[in-house]
Amino acid sequence: MALSGVEIFKHLPKTNCKKCGYPTCLAFAMKLAALQESTDKCPDLSEEAKKFLGAAAEPPIRGITLGGRGVKVGEETVLFRHEKKFVNPCPIALNIKDTEGADAITKHIADVNSSEIDKVGQMLRVDLVCVTDESGDPARFAAVVKQVADGAPNAGLILNSSSPASIEAAIAHCADKRPLVYGANAENLDAMVKIAKEKKVALGIYAKGLDALSDLSEKVKGMGVTDIVLDSGARTAKEMVEEYTMIRRAALKKSFKPLGFPVISFVSRDDSVLEAAVASIGIMKYASIIVVNSIEKWKTLALLTLRQNIYTDPQVPMQVEQKIYKIGDANENSPLLVTTNFSLTYFIVRGEIENSKVPCWLAIMNVEGLSVLTAWAAGKFVAGSIANFIKESEAPKLVAKKELILPGYVSVLSGSLEDKLGDGWKVVVGPREANQLPAFLKGRAA
Repeated sequence: MALSGVEIFKHLPKTNCKKCGYPTCLAFAMKLAALQESTDKCPDLSEEAKKFLGAAAEPPIRGITLGGRGVKVGEETVLFRHEKKFVNPCPIALNIKDTEGADAITKHIADVNSSEIDKVGQMLRVDLVCVTDESGDPARFAAVVKQVADGAPNAGLILNSSSPASIEAAIAHCADKRPLVYGANAENLDAMVKIAKEKKVALGIYAKGLDALSDLSEKVKGMGVTDIVLDSGARTAKEMVEEYTMIRRAALKKSFKPLGFPVISFVSRDDSVLEAAVASIGIMKYASIIVVNSIEKWKTLALLTLRQNIYTDPQVPMQVEQKIYKIGDANENSPLLVTTNFSLTYFIVRGEIENSKVPCWLAIMNVEGLSVLTAWAAGKFVAGSIANFIKESEAPKLVAKKELILPGYVSVLSGSLEDKLGDGWKVVVGPREANQLPAFLKGRAA
């Protein structure tokens, strides 16, 4: 059962020493109760208290790491991302059936290996491959698992079979990748648990409905397997929303341990657009792993972008490093532009500069990840601070012509910024919209 801040406070030193970074022990206790801090922050905590509070502070949903790149799932602590944030982005897994031809499997592997997308500075990709035992032939299943393990060494694996014999044959080729063994149910439980314990891998369990799933989960845990992934049998969008929400609520609000595990969602559809839509529901409504039939570029971009938005911290703007960025073959005669370090602003502006084919220097100023107008309104992107940033940076050494291009939305700053810069600097007002930059830069270069 989760402890309240007052209950946690009873186990703290009560010295108000501020070593944890908070003004009082009670304030720290409240943060611990909200699962926003770790007991490690208190250097004076007794070992007994650490043990007690550590157990109480364990995430209500168990964290599990799968092989390949070490994909972590679970460990979520909130129902809604604005309460804190969602922690571990749900990996997308491509489903490969062992009945498919060798060429088709080779293409699937190539698609996984080439799935990486650079989106606002983050590298997003398909992280898992789910190999499904459709043939019922252990040797065939094992051969496909080996082909995938060898062909996509950075991807994690899900071994999807209800046959212990097939799992035994396949895991011999990939035990070191710590695959998820999926397919345990009430009928094959003893054999599947035995494999999971011997190979020290996570076990995916299936039971239709939450009552049956809870009973099965408790039984598996009682048999000594603690890394469990749940499948309630939800396949329609309606079932997914209802059952995944109930699982998350039971784990978080009721501390119901049998459902305190990551959830796997099989959203496979013959219609790729429909599959993308159902997968989107899984991303937004608590699926920990999502298995799809295909990973066309458009679908991957849509799903990974949605996931990126859902799993960023809404209280911390995405931002890039403050510095002068060289774009193209910029030299001392190239234009110098300035903008803020909000990630979206940086990547849009940089993209338009690259589209213009005009080499430039782009000065990115740290305004704590705010956009141009927001930073200006907050007093962070104003003449004095911009002038100090430019003068203290390497910009004066990079350009022969002391000319700074200012975003059009803050043209009101041009006069005062020119005065603050002094030393012969000239401020030029650029376009208001980034998509106007190519024409603007080409016009100045002509």
